[in-house]
Amino acid sequence: MDRTHGGDWAAFEHEYGVPPLDFSASVSPLGVPEGVRAAVAAAAGEIDRYPDPDCRALRRAIAAHEGVEAAWVLCGGGASDLIYRAVQAVKPRRALVTAPCFGEYEAALEAADCEIVRYPLNTVFRLEEGVLAAIDETVDLVILCQPNNPSGVAVDPALLRRIAERCAAARCRLMADECFTDFLDAPDQYSCKPLLAVFPNLLMLKAFTKLYAMAGARLGYALCADEGFLDAMRRAGAPWAVSHLAQAAGVAALRETDYVERVRALVRTERALLSQRLAALGLRVVAGEANFLLFRCDTPLDAPLRRRGILIRRCGDFAGLDDTWYRAAVRTHGDNERLIAALTEVLA
Repeated sequence: MDRTHGGDWAAFEHEYGVPPLDFSASVSPLGVPEGVRAAVAAAAGEIDRYPDPDCRALRRAIAAHEGVEAAWVLCGGGASDLIYRAVQAVKPRRALVTAPCFGEYEAALEAADCEIVRYPLNTVFRLEEGVLAAIDETVDLVILCQPNNPSGVAVDPALLRRIAERCAAARCRLMADECFTDFLDAPDQYSCKPLLAVFPNLLMLKAFTKLYAMAGARLGYALCADEGFLDAMRRAGAPWAVSHLAQAAGVAALRETDYVERVRALVRTERALLSQRLAALGLRVVAGEANFLLFRCDTPLDAPLRRRGILIRRCGDFAGLDDTWYRAAVRTHGDNERLIAALTEVLA
């Protein structure tokens, strides 16, 4: 499978000698918060020491931010690191994922020699209650993305709770990836965080990658009330998975409340405008709720846009999609206008 996902700016820069306008990576269009830059610069003078292997200060900050106990927090080198750790800790024989979904779920499951069951989303990419019947005692792990990647469509909160109940009854682990939840218009309503205390089999993942534009820091965290399972995840990976610089960046990012509100407001406005502009070009646009949009176009777009200095995410490697599907991040108004102008030229 293509493991680059999106954001392979280095290949573009190597080929063209200049950085691209990157719509393939769905990160905050406002860039790294200034407070995070300052924290990393200050921490750079201490990189002669090993990082705290238990991320104590960062875990305390995350616990306060999320309103949970610090013992429920495990930090890792991005959400991808935690996905692999979780799979190794569960050691599933059979796992259920939606189709389409983030490719690293299946990659981690394949690495563990796990049978993968794909549950297809409906024609508007929404998960339906039929998934409940697919969760039985033969399934050891269920993985959901809230909202889904690459469609951006969220799981209904009532259905999410029923899935958690069904997983508990079937004695299987539920992993909910909430890396994009903060971009929803009402994130608290869609998060599974209130269910953590009720369902110790529930594991919730988040990352600093998207909301704070910290993809290069490789920093994420898991929340779970089952402290024994978190310890198994900790032992499933290498020590010192989170660098000293990343830990300092994470603590600083959690103080950036004004920045978060500006990002969410920008994405909310520009997502609607970009969706309208894409639809006006005759493209089928999925009604996504995150900081990216999935759309379909019969005309090949990747190479023509690259020649115009723009990267876009091809989605043919997602199960259930083909090469006519693309995903574009929601960026600033000026960037979005450049994308629309380029697409107008390509489709003319």
